[in-house]
Amino acid sequence: MNWIESLQIAINYMEEHLLEPITIEQIAAQAHFSPFYFQRHFSLLTDTTVAEYLRRRRLTLAAHELLHSDQKIIDLATKYGYDTPESFSKAFRRQHGVAPREARKHSTSLKSYNRLVIQVNLKGVEPMNYKIIEHPEFSLVGIKQTFSYEDGENLREIPKMWQKAYHDGIEDRLFELNNGSISGLLGVCVDQSELQSKQMEYWIATAFDGETPEGLSCLQIPASTWSVFEVEGPMPASMQHVWKQIISEWFPSNPYTHAYLPELEVYGGANVAPQIWIPITS
Repeated sequence: MNWIESLQIAINYMEEHLLEPITIEQIAAQAHFSPFYFQRHFSLLTDTTVAEYLRRRRLTLAAHELLHSDQKIIDLATKYGYDTPESFSKAFRRQHGVAPREARKHSTSLKSYNRLVIQVNLKGVEPMNYKIIEHPEFSLVGIKQTFSYEDGENLREIPKMWQKAYHDGIEDRLFELNNGSISGLLGVCVDQSELQSKQMEYWIATAFDGETPEGLSCLQIPASTWSVFEVEGPMPASMQHVWKQIISEWFPSNPYTHAYLPELEVYGGANVAPQIWIPITS
């Protein structure tokens, strides 16, 4: 079963249990992914988090029921997972732009988020530049932060982390320290799901051989087979575009699976195309 098929099974599970308090762990298990990698790849492919998808779908169904039944608003709030009518009304207004009572009274136009159906169309897609390499274990040094991936905190805060690293001179320091087998700065995503937390660790680092410099941390990357993709075009849009291609086109078309080791974004500096390194198994 490929990643797209697994993702569709997980989406079907979400749809079948929309009225239940399901967890990201239960959903990811349907796709045989860790919660972190499921959330990460789902977000890359759909531009939304799992929690936001569930919220939008529940409020879409709630709006339909509001307009086509005489259910009390307090009962709808409870049915769709809200503790109070007030919290339901606030969420309803945020999605639909109008309060539930006004929507029912005036039959206002509402916003519908439809059920996701994942489709992959490979006809006419542009070519992807990649290579398969074997790389031994290597060491990184850099800075790290822990973010929640459940509500998309990582998507909001990682760009801020890069901005701060630039302004604080961390990027320049790491470039100067770079003496390992991979040139440039690395953005590294590390899964923390095994710690039973809904968090991931993100590193801004560089390949480095030697004693860990003061003020920095060290991370060992295991030996692995890697699929290395070149990223061409203006950043950051081109980076996101290639990530989507990897998930939606490359994995379904090739006999590889994710090895569930840290993923790397490699920034080699001026006039050097960035790269995405994905650990794979065949």
